[in-house]
This record gives sequence, C-alpha cells and structure tokens, in this order.
Amino acid sequence: MRHFTSDRLVELLHAHEPPCVSLYQPTHRHRPERDQDPIRFRNLVRDVEAALRHGFDEADAERLLERLRALEHDKGFWTHRTEGLALLASPERLEIVDVQQPLVERVVVSDSFHVKPLLRVLQSADRFCVLALSRREARLFEGNRYTLDPVELDGVPLTLTEALGEDRTEPHLTVASYGMKGSAAGDRAMHHGHGDRGEEVDIDTERFFRHVDRAVLEHVSKPTQLPLLLAALPEHHTPFRALSRNPFLLQAGVEGNPEAFDVEALREKAWRALEPRYLERLETLLERYGSARARGLGSSDVEAIGRAAVEGRVDVLLVAAERDVPGRLGASSGQPEPGSALRQDADDLLDDLAEAVLRTKGEVVVVPAERLPSESGALAIYRY
Repeated sequence: MRHFTSDRLVELLHAHEPPCVSLYQPTHRHRPERDQDPIRFRNLVRDVEAALRHGFDEADAERLLERLRALEHDKGFWTHRTEGLALLASPERLEIVDVQQPLVERVVVSDSFHVKPLLRVLQSADRFCVLALSRREARLFEGNRYTLDPVELDGVPLTLTEALGEDRTEPHLTVASYGMKGSAAGDRAMHHGHGDRGEEVDIDTERFFRHVDRAVLEHVSKPTQLPLLLAALPEHHTPFRALSRNPFLLQAGVEGNPEAFDVEALREKAWRALEPRYLERLETLLERYGSARARGLGSSDVEAIGRAAVEGRVDVLLVAAERDVPGRLGASSGQPEPGSALRQDADDLLDDLAEAVLRTKGEVVVVPAERLPSESGALAIYRY
C-alpha cells in the first residue's frame, strides 16, 4: 500500500489534459472473492472505452485503454488489493489509490478527475500510522479503527543491515605496558578493549533508530501529517523517543515485541492507544467551533458555508461521515443547488463543500455523524 496525501488530492483537483478517467470499484483481500475483481475491472474498462469514443481524440483514448488493459492482466496487481480501488488516468498521469473501505462501482470520463469518493476517506479523523520497531528492523503501517495495512517505501532501507551496511561499530583496542621497563615492555604489551559487545550493539542500535526516525519523518509523517504510534519493546521506547525529532510521534504507543503481533492484533492495540486522543481531538474541535460561532466566525448553515468556502474563508470544515446531501455547489457563487436523492449518481453537496475548502488550503475533518451536532451534516470554522 502507498500513501495518498492531501497534497496529491489537491493536485488532482487542478486542471489536467483530457480525457480524465476516474474509475472506482470495491476489491477484496482474499480468495475466492478476490478472483472476481479483475472481471469487474474488465467490465468497467469497457464502460471507459464506450465513454472515450464520444468527444475525445482517438489516439489519446487508445493509449489510455492500453494502460488499463495491462492492469487487467497483471496477476501481481490483483494479488495485493485492499477493500477499494481508485484509478485516475489521463494522457500524462496514472494515479492508483488503495482505499481501506469498500467503494461504489463508478466510471466517470470527463475533462477533469472525479475525486469525491476519495475526499471522505482521506480526511477521516481516525486515520493513523504505526511504526513497528526492533533492533534489526522497522516496519510501517497505515490504517484506521477498522483495518491496518503495510506501507511500502521504495528505496528506503528499513533494516539494520541495509541502513548501516558494513559500517558497524568496532571494538576499540588499546595497547599498553604495565610494570615493565626496557625492551621487555614491547614484548609483553597487553591489549585490552574499551567497552564490551553490548555497548557496540547499543551504539549501532542508536544509529539505526536515528536513521529510521529521519526516514519516517521525511517519507511518511511530513507527507501525511498523520499521528504516529510506536510499537516496540518497552526498553526501546525510551531511547527512540529521546532521539526522535518527529513532531507527529505520540506519547501513547504499543509496548511489546512487534514481531510477535499479527496485523489484526497490532491494529487493535494501536487503536486502543489512539482512541482517547481521537475523542479528545473531536471534543477540542467542537469546543473551537462553539467559540468561533459565538464570535460570528462559525456556522452550520450549508448556504453560508458554501459562500465562505469559495471565498477562501473556511479554516476548518467538519463533515459527517455517513451523511449525504444531494446537490452541488455553484463553482463561483458558492450557492447550493439541490439535487435528486433518487439518482444513485447524484452529486453530494457536502463533498462539494469539502472540495472547495481543500482548494483554498483549508482543513477538512470527517467525523462520525453521531458525534457531529449538526442537522445539516457540516460545521465550519471561519478564518475571518
């Protein structure tokens, strides 16, 4: 699994050379259900082909179809899937996103990408990362309260051997003479070392931990800005935290040998450690909203939020995870336009609000509906 970040989502919101293909489908981790995923994909590619035949350059269309068909026959690709697959393709770009929850099958071929199904997944407040650390190896995971997946970091060494290679700490030897005079001293010099093997191991462990801390900060924490939990033996928590420069590393963590946990046990322990912080964060956001509203800088009215969003005035938007409001947001006016709840492919006004806020570098936080005191399904905190 590879990280999908807010920055990458915002890039997809920008203009791209058409045609832009957006394909979404549920996928499966295990057989026999997994065997049906390439068949579903093939049928969706046929829908893409039919849409591309209308209004788009034939050569561009064929190049896109070739790339999609190649994935259909890639057995390795279908062996390592999660609950959902999002594929966004244009003449100059191919973005594949694994999603840790099922997606509704859908194909959109247009002049821009359809990213709304990714908005709520990406901005959910319960997402986190786990660093499973031992003296010999580091492994990274990303997940939420329901699932946890390994994260691939291509080209980043995360084992002691790969990180330090042959550059290990050697014993320090000293040659000295004690109680001897003349030439006999040279013949009877004594060799002794400063520090035992345990000290050498500790030095290399510290060097490895520093390497891991830098790698995780650069390649995981900075791009995703997700909270990071450390899973390690008790004796490794203190030295790693002492040297870490990662501001996303939480005090809460998982104590125990991470090599002894399967992924489900690690997810359960990680969420148990993270849940109090998750609930505290939601409470803090709601208190901040209450204070902002009292000063005229907050609203739950979607019409007011829409105007503020297109004007770039929304700092934080809270959206109910399970709530859909049929309709769309006027791109320039911010005026909500009602839609039909009877149409399965109807636009969702809350997703339009989230998209508008992200475009102006605001923060979107998706929370369970039961924890959001809003009949509209949205709360906004304004910048001004």
